[in-house]
Amino acid sequence: MESIYGNHLPEMEKNCEVLTEKLEEIRKRMTEKLGMDPVDHCLSRIKTEDSMREKCRRKGFPETEESALEKIFDAVGIRVVCAFVDDVYTIRDELKKDPEIEIVQEKDYIRQAKPNGYRSLHLIVKMQNGLYAEIQLRTVSMDTWAALEHHVKYKKDIGEKEPLIVEELKRCADELASTDVSMQTIRNMILGEI
Repeated sequence: MESIYGNHLPEMEKNCEVLTEKLEEIRKRMTEKLGMDPVDHCLSRIKTEDSMREKCRRKGFPETEESALEKIFDAVGIRVVCAFVDDVYTIRDELKKDPEIEIVQEKDYIRQAKPNGYRSLHLIVKMQNGLYAEIQLRTVSMDTWAALEHHVKYKKDIGEKEPLIVEELKRCADELASTDVSMQTIRNMILGEI
């Protein structure tokens, strides 16, 4: 079977590398300014062929190179997990200044959480070679909640318990968001910003 990415895989790998390097540079500058590393960890990946084909089917798109590269924008994905909420937005602002990438879409699920409680800042960026990538920026708390939510719900038939489980997951997400706000306030106090 022919690759759903056609002959673009080397370009996608290069985009992943370039974005990771750009984020490392931002991270270094912020570390110098803050006196602490703003990033807990950073992950990158290229969506597997099977995963991309499944996403095309789920979205009602044909399983083609065009769908994978021009209609679905997360074939290349980077996740940046920060210690504090302000760092998420600072990194976003630094990315906006970069002339080599164009932020074509921003979905702020931090300020406007999804109904289930999911929080993260999603950026779709267009690289100089015309290919897209998704950058997800979130805090450690948001990342922990997303991982745990995935573990408890992934491929499980939860049946009649679903409303209660959804309610509890949302409550946990809200508690973690409140903790993020408190931790940000404490850091601002330590840095003399309050």
